[in-house]
Amino acid sequence: TDKLYITHSEWASEDAYSASAGSGVSQSNNNSNAPFKLLPFNFCAISLQPFTHPVCSPEGTIFDITNILPWLKKHGTNPVNGAPLKQGDLIKLTFAKNEDGEMMDPVTFKMFTDNTHMVALKNTGNVFAYDTVERLNIKAKNWRDLVSEEEFGRKDIVTLQDPQNVESRNLSSFKYLKEGTDTATPEQKRERNDPSKNVNTAALGNGAAILKARSKKEQRPDINPDALASNRESISRITSSLSKSSTAATTTTTPTPASATKSALPPSASSRNAHARHTTGLAAASLTSTGLTPHTTADLATLSQETYLLQPRRVKTKGYLSLALSPASLGTLTLELAPEFAPKACYNFLALVKAGYYDNVPFHRNLRNFMIQGGDPTGTGKGGQSIWAPKNFEDEVDGPLKFDRRGVLAMANKGKDTNGSQFFITYRPCPHLQRKHTIFGHALLDDDNSPLSPSSLSSPSSNDTLKNLENIPADEKGRPESQILIKGISILLDPFEVYLKDEEEREG
Repeated sequence: TDKLYITHSEWASEDAYSASAGSGVSQSNNNSNAPFKLLPFNFCAISLQPFTHPVCSPEGTIFDITNILPWLKKHGTNPVNGAPLKQGDLIKLTFAKNEDGEMMDPVTFKMFTDNTHMVALKNTGNVFAYDTVERLNIKAKNWRDLVSEEEFGRKDIVTLQDPQNVESRNLSSFKYLKEGTDTATPEQKRERNDPSKNVNTAALGNGAAILKARSKKEQRPDINPDALASNRESISRITSSLSKSSTAATTTTTPTPASATKSALPPSASSRNAHARHTTGLAAASLTSTGLTPHTTADLATLSQETYLLQPRRVKTKGYLSLALSPASLGTLTLELAPEFAPKACYNFLALVKAGYYDNVPFHRNLRNFMIQGGDPTGTGKGGQSIWAPKNFEDEVDGPLKFDRRGVLAMANKGKDTNGSQFFITYRPCPHLQRKHTIFGHALLDDDNSPLSPSSLSSPSSNDTLKNLENIPADEKGRPESQILIKGISILLDPFEVYLKDEEEREG
């Protein structure tokens, strides 16, 4: 037919896929239109539920390891096709995921769907889109894993899903389903028979607590503690052996300032999130793009711990550090940080200090009656990166801090919003630098009113140290004639850790 619509009966037909098939297909004996249901790519082939610990057979059938192990102990075969299958034949799979938890290709970042041609590498377990492997490995004759750089051969490529061959995921062809074999584990059977698991407890009111308490008191004779312990031990042993034979994808990189971001945070830093004043934008994005999963709710975006901490005037506690110089005769600088008005600069500086980024880094520029500049590991004045490398961070010039004194601590830059790791300390007031450089602290001098005043410390005064530094001669380009090194920087008080600790105490 050439009509541009389908009738209600055609639409409602379970087995009809076109207008020409008609609505009475399900009543006919035509085997060509037999019921056809496709297993989603992210479902276990034995439990028919989304997997959490995926493994696959050498043929590419995906299982969840917690479901396939009990089956193999009892039957020793592949439940889909009946072929012999051993625990050692299983391949541990590693799926890359985006920030929303959706599985994707680790190279092109395209999300996997039921129509994606997916393959896995047998020796690493990494999962890719076939187009990626074909273009970057097979055609380029580059037989190395695109993530882990391990070598592999063409025989190591296992097809997990091929849109042109849907028969491998046709549920009606699964052997254990055709035979009606029960694949539920004893624990799953007990859960099915547990009334508290099969009743909408939200609608029971106080009866929900009674039902839950009764189910706990019931003694079930089919529970075998020894068998359960043996099963858990077996799963643990097989998981560890799979991890050794099919190593998860890892990339070894040279330590950079960016790698210090998470390590600089205390363990509680990632546990607390706050909602932003704007939405995630997924509703609008999915409305205008067919490549996104539809979203119909305007959920508020969740701020990361870092974003939450780095809001201006959030952390008001001052930070303190001790900067040791080499040669030691120059003295020590005691620095006070002001995260209330320059949170990103303070956070960046503290994270780099914790990573040892400034250790043995020279002061490459020293101008008498002006300032001394350092923080570049190359010592040229052209290097240095922030913890957000390769990105720089923006200026923070709104606030009461000014270049109106000796010892001001500020970020060096190459222009607007180009802050990295370099900083400088002034020898005199420099009002011409106002709003051009981010001030994030100052060196404590004798006349400063601070709980860590140099007069209360055993180390020499920062005022004396600044005099010693200023008196070191420099050439025409401002490079010190004798080398000045940052021997190390010790954190006396971290304002961000103090803030997080106070927050935990308030919440706890």
